Amino acid sequence: MELETQTLTFDTKGFNDIIDITARLQRLLNDGNYDEGRMLVFVPGATAGLTTIEYEGGLIQDMKDFFDRISPMESHYHHNDRWHDGNGYAHVRAAMLKPDLTIPFVHQRLCLGTWQQVVLIDFDNRPRKRELVVQICGKKH
Repeated sequence: MELETQTLTFDTKGFNDIIDITARLQRLLNDGNYDEGRMLVFVPGATAGLTTIEYEGGLIQDMKDFFDRISPMESHYHHNDRWHDGNGYAHVRAAMLKPDLTIPFVHQRLCLGTWQQVVLIDFDNRPRKRELVVQICGKKH
């Protein structure tokens, strides 16, 4: 088994920006000639998270609406009292997703369902440059 660490960078818009990162992750497997193993994806920072969804317009809007309902921007957050940055809601939302995913792969393909894509969600209240850490542990051809 070999271990390799790489980074991927994404420019985000914040405010529930949902980005399909599946193709970029798959490209790392292809470029590295990995056959089987697992991939760990991690987003540093406390206002973004990772998950899997069916990446289609209706569900993307449903996800945004869901986060707006359960953690509204305009609610009071004690975090904002301390830091005055207005992104307390973003921290709460990100904590519900978590910052990492582990995805197995076989025959150089991520083991995702037909309608399953890996997404980065940036909840912050401003655009960001997000750098993901990707560790691949696996066998090469």
